[in-house]
Amino acid sequence: MRRSVLHFDILSARPACQLSRTKFRIVEPHPFSLRGKVALVTGGTRGIGRSIAQELGRAGAAVALCSRKADACEQARAQLAAQGVEVMAQPCNVSRKDELQALVEGVCARWGGIDIVVANAASNPYFGPLTGIPDEALDKILTSNIKSVLWLAGMTLEKMAQRAKRAGSSASFIVVGSIAGLLANTVIGAYGLSKAADHQLVRNLAAEWGPRGVRVNAIAPGLVKTDFARALWEDPQRAAERIAATPLRRLGEPRDIGGIAVFLASDAAAFITGQCIVADGGVTIL
Repeated sequence: MRRSVLHFDILSARPACQLSRTKFRIVEPHPFSLRGKVALVTGGTRGIGRSIAQELGRAGAAVALCSRKADACEQARAQLAAQGVEVMAQPCNVSRKDELQALVEGVCARWGGIDIVVANAASNPYFGPLTGIPDEALDKILTSNIKSVLWLAGMTLEKMAQRAKRAGSSASFIVVGSIAGLLANTVIGAYGLSKAADHQLVRNLAAEWGPRGVRVNAIAPGLVKTDFARALWEDPQRAAERIAATPLRRLGEPRDIGGIAVFLASDAAAFITGQCIVADGGVTIL
């Protein structure tokens, strides 16, 4: 009985390879993505700071936030965690240097470093003419709004620059300023003075740290409906006057600022430093 033999020529048969028909494409990271980044937001439990912390988290960053009150920290932490944000919160009064240092060390211990800083915490205990401000109130404004920002820069920028170099990327230091630092004001002049100093601080730090891969920028909000600015907008007449003087015919909301911080923190702003982004509905163009 003859045995039939099947000859299989592997070169001529060439079975179809599905892999050879598969088209590949390289997916570039989204320019606004913050995945793998660590962000620190001072005053991040409410208002503008809370909006910034939330939007940074939604963009993929791990977020550390602080407030003077422990219960406010825990409440904000729990709410952001429920939204899927990797978050930590630590009580901190930014006008106390030791507490600020402890905050920075806590963030680095948790995640190994910091890529994004948002200096948002500020105070304004005085409303009235500049010549009438008590020394204590002026000292509080200058310490909370200027010295603490410089302290925070001194505590973070060197490590941020080193981390950015290792990663082949850039770091971002953002200061929340105010249009009060751009325009005269007969009610919150001392606060405006401090914010004008912050805007200049941003320009100087940008010049110093740009060669090290750290971008430094400011956001200058107009009148935003927060508890911090309540005295300026809760009066119906004063609010109506401001709205009438605003081209967009409304007051700002905290959510109007959060996205700007994401932009400045991300690669979408890779060629922007030393700038003050104004978000005021058009008030300062008139």
